[in-house]
Amino acid sequence: MTRSGDRLAREFAASAQQGASALETAELISRALAPVVAHDAVRLAGSNPARGWDMGAFSFWHGYEPALVVELQDRFYRGDDPWALDAIARRQVPVAMLGAGDQGAQRLLAEHGVGCELRLVLRDTHGVWGVLTLARELGGRPFDAADARRLLELTPELITALRGYVTAAPLRTAMPALAPGVVIMGADNQVKSATPQASQWKDQLSRKRGVPLWMGELFFAGLAMRARDPRVAPTPVYCPSMTYGRWTAVHAEVLPETGEVAIVIEAASGHQLLPVFCDWYGITARERQVFTEVLDGAPPKRIAGRLGLSPYTVNDHLKALFRKTGAGGRDELVTAVTG
Repeated sequence: MTRSGDRLAREFAASAQQGASALETAELISRALAPVVAHDAVRLAGSNPARGWDMGAFSFWHGYEPALVVELQDRFYRGDDPWALDAIARRQVPVAMLGAGDQGAQRLLAEHGVGCELRLVLRDTHGVWGVLTLARELGGRPFDAADARRLLELTPELITALRGYVTAAPLRTAMPALAPGVVIMGADNQVKSATPQASQWKDQLSRKRGVPLWMGELFFAGLAMRARDPRVAPTPVYCPSMTYGRWTAVHAEVLPETGEVAIVIEAASGHQLLPVFCDWYGITARERQVFTEVLDGAPPKRIAGRLGLSPYTVNDHLKALFRKTGAGGRDELVTAVTG
């Protein structure tokens, strides 16, 4: 691990445990990365790894002008982004520079005082964990291959930092399980209406992490545009408890009668959450099978019979689950994904 990468991994998890706001955490990320690659703005986002880059489940922004972020997101969903993150994720080396050789991107960035942007998709053998983007002001030195190489070398530490952030949350959440909320997005991808329950979810997020209003608006606009994109399967986005106070599922669907988009926000739990939870906690396929049986209330002997394992092997898998999650026993392990 590099010194800067090790520092980021440690401080990122510590900031989560200490309840730092989204803006404070973003500033921490920027300071930790500055000795590696100089920059004027940074974004670090985490995604559910097994699904590849789809849409960030949580993110931190520092130094970016909100209007630029909105235009970049619009450009992606119009299919007008030469280095969209899903395309970078499929490259042999998942890094690219926006603004180099693309006059449209150069004009857009320049309008907001940005000279270039360096994008790195955080990928390993398990999938895509997130993305890091750095930007430099217009008139400054453009990013080059050496910058890209140094950033690429940080990939393992950045993935460790994201996982440390997600798993820093206590298994037993103190947040109540709010009723599902619904947000209606108009044709302009702006909030048209929202149920009282959706407003409660929004208030909970603001209290928990101090997320700026524009970031929430950007998230909902992105969900609406993704729902209308025929290239994208309509799958939920699972947001970790460290961000929302409890694991949360957010999914969007186009209403055929009006063309508006309904976004549902609800507590995620049980079998729907298990694959995502296991990804973040590094739980193996066999351990996940055991975990599934535990959720169904099966004792070790029955689990052994169903999976064709010895009771001793089942107990070994349970010990691994307790160690990886920090659970003190079966009840706490079940509570971790059922709330």
